[in-house]
Amino acid sequence: MASRRDPVAVLGLGRFGTALALELQRGGTEVIGVDARADVVQSLSGVLPQVITADTTVPEALREIGIQDFPRAVVGIGTHLEASILTTAVLVDLEVPTIWAKALSDQHATILRRVGAHHVVLPEQQMGERVAHLVAGRMQDWVELGPQWVLAKTRPPRDLVGVPLGESKLRSKHRVTVVSVKPEGSEQYTHAGYDTVLSYGSVIVIAGKPSDVERFVELD
Repeated sequence: MASRRDPVAVLGLGRFGTALALELQRGGTEVIGVDARADVVQSLSGVLPQVITADTTVPEALREIGIQDFPRAVVGIGTHLEASILTTAVLVDLEVPTIWAKALSDQHATILRRVGAHHVVLPEQQMGERVAHLVAGRMQDWVELGPQWVLAKTRPPRDLVGVPLGESKLRSKHRVTVVSVKPEGSEQYTHAGYDTVLSYGSVIVIAGKPSDVERFVELD
């Protein structure tokens, strides 16, 4: 299993791939960037320590770079669907252990999974869904951990204020769990426990199914 510090190959250095590579690098992960466009590679040559010009749809080109030795690879190609799919297929053939791929649509995502991508992300769609949740109500943040499980940051409703969480019957009434709390006047989050008492100024992080979390956040 790949660890956090294992190197990552990022194939396709558009806005998504470049941002991903830079963030990984900032976090201390070794990154190699690959793109077919020489001008893009040139522009990043002083930014990323390893950036190479190569056609990622050609197996021999990636084999020469040594991509097959990387435990993780990310296909950041988005606008050129054929190149995205072919690159993913090449990585599968090279037996890269963990392959992430960017998709622009549900159909694109389905094809990438069938080709063999282990993880598929739809950044535009997922960001749109997240922003919609934030715009629509009292939610301060929203993170999907899976299709049926989310974390959300919000203020506590009236019936939770002043009552120990263990006595609130929160799970049975609302089917969500308070996992963390930032008390009023504090800048730090802490674990929420049985004896935790919330105030109106508290910020809480809750977990649950999307529909249950949405209903809970709209409580007065």
